[in-house]
Amino acid sequence: MTTRLLFRFKDGSTRDETTVYTQRKEFHLVSNHVLQKGPTFKTAMESTIDTVNARVKVRYTDEDGKEKVIEQRLDLPADLANGLTLALLKNISPKTPKTTVSMLAISPQPRLVKLEFTRTAEEPFSTAGHERKAMHYVVKVQVPGVAGAVASLLGKTPPDSHIWILGGEAPVFVRSESALFVGGPTWRIEPVSPVWPSDSTLSATRNSKNSQRVRAQGRPASSARAPKKEPRSGK
Repeated sequence: MTTRLLFRFKDGSTRDETTVYTQRKEFHLVSNHVLQKGPTFKTAMESTIDTVNARVKVRYTDEDGKEKVIEQRLDLPADLANGLTLALLKNISPKTPKTTVSMLAISPQPRLVKLEFTRTAEEPFSTAGHERKAMHYVVKVQVPGVAGAVASLLGKTPPDSHIWILGGEAPVFVRSESALFVGGPTWRIEPVSPVWPSDSTLSATRNSKNSQRVRAQGRPASSARAPKKEPRSGK
């Protein structure tokens, strides 16, 4: 299966993430590709995770504007979840209070961390006047080893993320408050509804099309000229 999540920002920045995975008894990441560029991001960067060949490649631009490349062969865990957060949360059993998976944080140096999903409580919201409840999940990043201890001491532990999922037979993403990249700000992301032109604009457009159709139907057919006859030879 393949998923793609593309963000376009008003300043022209983009973040494009494509994830390939299998879903049988368990989710298994095959590959993850992220391309981010523009003034919204501190670092222009492209990363590729290939779990089949256990390879990670990061191409980025440093503070001096020089392009650099990191290529590593890593022992990637089977529960690697880059690009799979929403898919996992939609499929976690309501009876499971806590779930932990691995993630490769790229900053741009790749580093394995743990993500801990914890169910908190259902919170009310409404759509089209109908009251509904979404499950609120808190996502904590756990940095293992000395790096995690140092980050905690320096107050640089990544902030928690918050994601709301509407349950049921077909669970739906409702809202999130999280950072899109390491060290980035917290953004609130919600689905949007389509915006249609106003009734007056639609009526004017339809009337214009109908008028053009009437003119086209009432236009007389152009007269066709008879082909010229070639003079016969006087034999």
